Amino acid sequence: MAEAVPAAQTGRRLSLPTRLFYGAGSIAFGVKDNGFSYFLLIFYNQVMGLSAKTVGVAIMIALFVDAFLDPIVGQLSDNTRSRWGRRHPFMYAAAIPVAVSYLLLWNPPAGLSHQQLFFYLIATAILIRSFITCYEIPSSALAAELTTEYDERTKLLSYRYLFGWIGGLIIYFAALKVFLSPDATHKVGQLNAQGYAHYGVAAAIMIFVAILVSAIGTHGQIPFLREAPHRKLSLSTLAREMFGTLSHASFLRILVASLFAAMAGGLALSINLYFTTFFWELSAAQIAFFTFSSFLAAVFAFAAAPRLSQRFGKKGSAMTLLMAGVTIATTPVVLRLLGVFPANGSPILYPILWCQGVISTGFTITGNILTTSMIADVVEDSELRTGRRSEGLFFAASAFVAKAVTGIGIFTSSMLLSAAHFPQGAKPGEVDPAIIRQLGMVYVPTAIILYALSVIFMSGYKITRESHAESVRKLAAASDLEAEGEPASSEEKLA
Repeated sequence: MAEAVPAAQTGRRLSLPTRLFYGAGSIAFGVKDNGFSYFLLIFYNQVMGLSAKTVGVAIMIALFVDAFLDPIVGQLSDNTRSRWGRRHPFMYAAAIPVAVSYLLLWNPPAGLSHQQLFFYLIATAILIRSFITCYEIPSSALAAELTTEYDERTKLLSYRYLFGWIGGLIIYFAALKVFLSPDATHKVGQLNAQGYAHYGVAAAIMIFVAILVSAIGTHGQIPFLREAPHRKLSLSTLAREMFGTLSHASFLRILVASLFAAMAGGLALSINLYFTTFFWELSAAQIAFFTFSSFLAAVFAFAAAPRLSQRFGKKGSAMTLLMAGVTIATTPVVLRLLGVFPANGSPILYPILWCQGVISTGFTITGNILTTSMIADVVEDSELRTGRRSEGLFFAASAFVAKAVTGIGIFTSSMLLSAAHFPQGAKPGEVDPAIIRQLGMVYVPTAIILYALSVIFMSGYKITRESHAESVRKLAAASDLEAEGEPASSEEKLA
C-alpha cells in the first residue's frame, strides 16, 4: 500500500474536504477537553462536595496513567499493519468507548460517600483519557503523514484547532444556556447537578459522531499513507526504539515547552469559572456569551497561524504570541488588584473583558497551533537519524501535553484555590473580598512564570524551514535509491 508511495508525494497540497474531515475529528477532543477544563473542577467541588484538592489529586492520578499509556499507543499505532492502514483501526474502535466513558463521568451514582466518589472520579477519568488516547493519537498523527510540506502542515493543524475550539464552544454555550440554566432551586446555574447529567448525554453524542465522521471522511487517504514495515517486534525492541526516538534534542525542548504552556493554559481554563463567577461576578448568560469571543479568537488563529508560519517562521512567532497572550490575559486582574479597573456591575466591565478575551485567547491558540506544527516537523529529522517513521510516537507526546492542559491545570487550580482558602458552597458576592484578592494575587504570577518557562525551553528548538526542507530532500533521495534496489545507509541519508 503506502510503502509504494514516494516520499516526495507526501509533500502534496491537500484538498479542502480532506482538511475539513481531518479537522472535524478534533471536535471530539474539544468537547472532552472543554468539559474537563471548564466544568469538572466546579462540578465535583462545588456541586458534588469533594474538596478542590481532592479533585486535583484524582485528575493527577489519571494523568500519571496517561504518561505511560500514551507512548505505548503511539508506538503500537506506528507499527500496526492492516488493510485500513496504521491509524484508522484505532480511530474506529475508540468511538463508542470514548462516548460511553464520558457519559459516566458526569453521572456518578447517587449516595456515594466522598471516598467512593473520589475513586469513581479516578476510575472514570482514567477510562475517558485512555479511550480518547486510542483515538486522538492516531488521528493527530495523520497531520505528519498527510503532508510533509512545512506550511501545509500548519494550515492542516489550523483546521484541527479550529474544529476543536468550535466543538468545545458549542457544547460550552449549550451547557450554560440550556443545561445549566438557573431554576427554582438553583439560582446559580453552574451549581445545578441535574444539568450536568443532561450535558453529559449531549456531549457524548457529539463525541461519537465527530469520531466517526472524521474516520470515515479520511478513510480514502489510506492508500497515500505510509505502511508499517514488515518486521518482528519484541517488547524490548519497542521500548528501545521508543526511548531512542523520544530522545531527539529538539523534540525534548519543544515537549517541555509545550508542557509548561499546557500547564498555564489548563490553569486559565479550569479556574475560569471561578474568576467569571466570583471575581468578576458575571451572570451565567454573560459567561455563556464569552463563547463568541473565544469563537472569534479561534477564527483569528485559524487565519493567522499559516500566515505567520510563512512570513516569520514558527518558533519566533509562537514565542512572541504566547508571552503577549498571557500579558493581555492577566492585565485586567492586575488592574483590579491595583484598584484602577471598572467595578463589578459597571456597564463597561463586560465589554472590556470580552474584547480582552478575543485578543489574549487568539494569540494563545495561534501560538499553540505553531507549536504543534513544530512537533510534526521533528518527524523527518528523526527519520533521518533513526530510519523509522514515528508520527504516532511523537504525537503521543503531543496528546499527553494536550491532556496535561486539563490534568495539571486542574491540579494547579485546586492548589491555588486551597492557597487562597476559597470556601466550598460559595455564593457570588458573598465570598470574603480578601479571599478574592488573594486568588488574583496567586494566579497572575503563576501564569506568567509558566509561560516564561515555556518560551525559554522553546528557544532551544533547532528545526527551521530550511533544515526541514533539507531533511525532506534527503529522505526523497534515499527513497529513490531504495526504489532502484540500492538501500541507502544512515550515513547516505544524513549526507
